[in-house]
Amino acid sequence: MLNDRKQKYEEGKMTNSTNSENNEEKSEEHMDVRLNHCLAYVLHTSGTTGIPKIVRVPHACILPNIQHFRLLFEITQEDVLFLASPLTFDPSVVEIFVALSSGACLLIVPASVKVLPSKLAAVLFSHHRVTILQATPTLLRRFGSQLIKSTVLSASTSLRVLALGGEAFPSLAVLKSWRGVGNKTQIFNIYGITEVSSWATFYKIPEKFLNSTLKCELPVPLGFPLLGTVVEVRDTNGFTIQEGNGQVFLGGKNRVCFLDDEMIVPLGTMRATGDLVMVKDGEMFFLGRKDSQIKRYGKRLNIEFVQQVAEGLQQVESCAVTWYNQEKLILFMVSKNDVVKEYIFKELQEHLPSHAIPDELVLIDSLPFTSHGKIDVSELNKIYLNYINLKSECKLNGKEELWEKLQDLWKSILSLSEHPLKVPDESLFLNSGGDSLKSIRLLNEIEKLVGTSIPGLLEIILSSSILEIYNHVLQTVFPDEDLLYSKNYAMKRKFSDINQEEISGKSLPQKSVLTLSCDNELAAFIAVSRGSQILSLNSEFLTKLGLGSSARSSDLISQTNIQNVTSLNPSALTGKSKDPSCVAEVSHEGTSVIEAKKMELHVRWRTDTGKCVDASPLVVISTPAKPSVTVYIGSHSHRMMAVDLYSGKVKWEQILGGRIESSACVSKCGNFIVVGCYNGLVYVLKSNSGEEYWMFTTKDAVKSSATMDPTTGLLYIGSHDQHAYALDIYKKKCVWKLKCGGTVFSSPCLSLIPHHLYVATLGGLLLAINPATGNTVWKHSCGKPLFSSPRCCLQYICIGCVDGNLLCFTHFGEQVWQFSTSEPIFSSPCTSASEQEIFFGSHDCFIYCCNMKGHLQWKFETTSQVYATPFAFCYQDCSNEMLLAAASTDGKLWILESKSGRLQSVYELPGQVFSSPVVWESMLLIGCRNNYVYCLDLLGGHQI
Repeated sequence: MLNDRKQKYEEGKMTNSTNSENNEEKSEEHMDVRLNHCLAYVLHTSGTTGIPKIVRVPHACILPNIQHFRLLFEITQEDVLFLASPLTFDPSVVEIFVALSSGACLLIVPASVKVLPSKLAAVLFSHHRVTILQATPTLLRRFGSQLIKSTVLSASTSLRVLALGGEAFPSLAVLKSWRGVGNKTQIFNIYGITEVSSWATFYKIPEKFLNSTLKCELPVPLGFPLLGTVVEVRDTNGFTIQEGNGQVFLGGKNRVCFLDDEMIVPLGTMRATGDLVMVKDGEMFFLGRKDSQIKRYGKRLNIEFVQQVAEGLQQVESCAVTWYNQEKLILFMVSKNDVVKEYIFKELQEHLPSHAIPDELVLIDSLPFTSHGKIDVSELNKIYLNYINLKSECKLNGKEELWEKLQDLWKSILSLSEHPLKVPDESLFLNSGGDSLKSIRLLNEIEKLVGTSIPGLLEIILSSSILEIYNHVLQTVFPDEDLLYSKNYAMKRKFSDINQEEISGKSLPQKSVLTLSCDNELAAFIAVSRGSQILSLNSEFLTKLGLGSSARSSDLISQTNIQNVTSLNPSALTGKSKDPSCVAEVSHEGTSVIEAKKMELHVRWRTDTGKCVDASPLVVISTPAKPSVTVYIGSHSHRMMAVDLYSGKVKWEQILGGRIESSACVSKCGNFIVVGCYNGLVYVLKSNSGEEYWMFTTKDAVKSSATMDPTTGLLYIGSHDQHAYALDIYKKKCVWKLKCGGTVFSSPCLSLIPHHLYVATLGGLLLAINPATGNTVWKHSCGKPLFSSPRCCLQYICIGCVDGNLLCFTHFGEQVWQFSTSEPIFSSPCTSASEQEIFFGSHDCFIYCCNMKGHLQWKFETTSQVYATPFAFCYQDCSNEMLLAAASTDGKLWILESKSGRLQSVYELPGQVFSSPVVWESMLLIGCRNNYVYCLDLLGGHQI
């Protein structure tokens, strides 16, 4: 290896004169496939870069690669190499023998794990601490930019060397966006062809390039020849060039393989690669494949250039470009978030010449790739063919026709075709005769009708009315159209001018102020979450705050037990809530009365999360020595945020790998926040900084919220992969997992006496599980999906069902009673301080209060469906009145007397609400689908 870069490159070339001088020598020296021990292996090329061939590789050809990479990557017996390539792809030979000849560890992962990026990342970088990774850029891109930055190329990654090859290398701009701050991984661009197996050149990206803030337009160089390799660049006439554009030829005295029927090959044979490069100042820059060169609008265009420009756009996670049927330029794109196609086209027009603008943009969930880790062009063509077939079938002329066709589909699938009347706006699919199989069929028919996939539609079908399904589809197909609202369900939205209270969600993470505690080091804190659930493991802290101890031996206590809360930070509360239209309270005798309001709500602050907030807040009150109260909440924007309760200032925010609907849970030590994510990961974040501490991978979306066992510190959570998991976050391992017989949408509930974990599924099962072993104690089939989370008290366990019933069981699985409403129950129950009353909402628009015998105490009619879980609390004024906070989906917040159900106050937020309210002191926290999380002050009014 020579020191000077340019000299290294130029001296590695074979000039025309050198070739002619060596021709006689070459004719006398041949490699014969028939000689004993000549061949190391035989394989077929995939055909992705040309015509498929049989390649027979001699030992003498591949050995220099293995020797050089051992030195180049400084492999030792301490290293762990991942076998990223299948055995049909020749880089696998390099990976295997570089590891084995160095005494290093070779990690072989099942194919079932390789196809799950989040799980693969956990296996490689958390479980086995891989140090050397050789992969295609496509394989790396499948992790997603967020996971690459937070795990693969983070500051704390185990990865010493990342070598990317087999496809065009990512641009420097993209590469820099993937690197976490402080990352020290060495990154190499490696290049080669199977016909000269396996690699031919290498280029180590200088650290100064990776750290530079200057924009670099040039691609990353191909670099320098590997041991024994000769590299030439020839023009169209076959002459070697030192500057300009040409095709790469590869060879070397022993770097020779036998192609197809070849039996004898002259040593030093040079093979055409089909790859075009630009030679500038002694360096080669990859331009693309010869067969990627197309003529469009009379001008030459390399489609890989279009792909590289598109990938550089901020909204693009990954992409691919194809020349479909040699007539259409198609850009396939995986987006980082919801994007508008017109916006992408506008961005492309700013960076590409007019003849390079794609004809079509197709949004896909992930790029298909071959077994060799390269982009599967044939599969992309199939995707596009389906796309245009769907488009051709979509003959919607407007939103009115969409509504008509949706009604027809509804009647057809539910066998209501002969029904002459219009389907009522409030009709629910499951209540109209639908089931899970029919819901899938309706989903497919709607997507076929509109010609595109509609994220989140299945859950809307299962949980919402036909009008809400229509509105959800309308937002995708006709995004500029106004949504329809049923006059029976919602009043016209009113927007408050509260910009002065808006708090920016953009804030740098704070420096860590807590030392990392193990499970036996308990911080003094109180955690308050939806359904009036309070957790505290420090009795001294409770005493200092003036909080009574729990009536049970559990450390989980109800906020309604707390009569004398000393304010940590009293503040003046001013302002008024809106005066709603007519609000009726319906007693259990059925008489409606108009109730004068006795309380007002005023927005203290609101914080923009970027997208809808369906998760519920977690409020954590820290040690009295340094009193602070923090609100933790996530949103559809992938952001997890920590916000100061009193000021609304964002303490930190962390971008996770997918939408967040799971509500956060605090660890036993108080130093970690645990939250589930749509990408199938359970994230454990440091509560004071948001830094990722551990990620656990499930096989499907995690919408369930975790619950913590205060006796062991274990975290329990469910997943759409139909499993419940017990996680030890301190040992970073799964203690047990249990298949539950259906999707676990809701959150597990823990009882300490008896020590049971209750889990509900969309398959209609309620399970009691031994928290220590994961064994099922008992299970009950409710017959319909359970979206509601179970809630346990001293004697019973209660849960709402889609069939409209609230079910009550003993801790031994015997059903005690059921209470029926007229519509599905998605709201989770909440109990009073005495555990003598239970509160819940229903899709029939009522909030209910029952006693523990299942008898109705009162019900209150709202103006829309009640999806959220109510919150019972003691209002801290002179009367210490027991109140109930609830929310309806049309955005209204209701404050009721918990004993009578009489209305105290109502406030309307400017968006739908699926988040559940949480109250601490005189402040109410809740998320809204207008992208904001709200904090409202509860102000005592004058009684009338």
